[in-house]
Amino acid sequence: MREIVLDTETTGFDPEGGDRIVEIGAIELIGHVPTSKQFHVYIDPKRAMPQEAFEVHGLGDDFLRGKPEFKEVGQPFLDFIGDAKLVIHNAAFDMKFLNAELKWMGLPQIPYDRAVDTLEIARRRFPGSPASLDALCRRFGIDNSARTLHGALLDSEILAEVYLELIGGRQPDFALATSTGGGAGASDDTAWTPPSRPRPLGQRISDEERAAHDAFVEKLGADSLWN
Repeated sequence: MREIVLDTETTGFDPEGGDRIVEIGAIELIGHVPTSKQFHVYIDPKRAMPQEAFEVHGLGDDFLRGKPEFKEVGQPFLDFIGDAKLVIHNAAFDMKFLNAELKWMGLPQIPYDRAVDTLEIARRRFPGSPASLDALCRRFGIDNSARTLHGALLDSEILAEVYLELIGGRQPDFALATSTGGGAGASDDTAWTPPSRPRPLGQRISDEERAAHDAFVEKLGADSLWN
């Protein structure tokens, strides 16, 4: 199963009011495992960056000037995502911007039912608890120390880890996945194996829990199975 975890950065909140996408970051999952394939681009919005947005992602006018316009990256983006499910945190926001940009370029829009919204999943699993990306990183012990500012590609990489935790952890496929050459999910006969996890999982057992377990085992006596 092929999925794309993606994030966007924008000039604001309302594409119909003149706001535009300035960055897209997306990474590929095969069988819930990240591959080396990614799509990342900065986009010249052809408008000034509001200070409020700049303080969120740090992408200013000087940096974005001369970058490709969306009309240059829209079709390559569609080619990359193919027909895969799109894993997005607060999907309504990103889908609204992506479909507005695609509509303006005369390109096919993306049906909303292709989106898997991790914000909705988190709210269902942990009702009443904070469900921001940072809050979920704290809950699952995921290192997000590099996230000093929002960035579409970094946020996609972090979101991929959060997503796997939200759906119950990484599960191995019984069938061999195949090579993922081609953005639209093309495959060949070359066996594909998942890469190693870039960062080890954090310790899930507290010192207090470990001490309680050791005390329990000690009460069972020297002939217990665990001894």
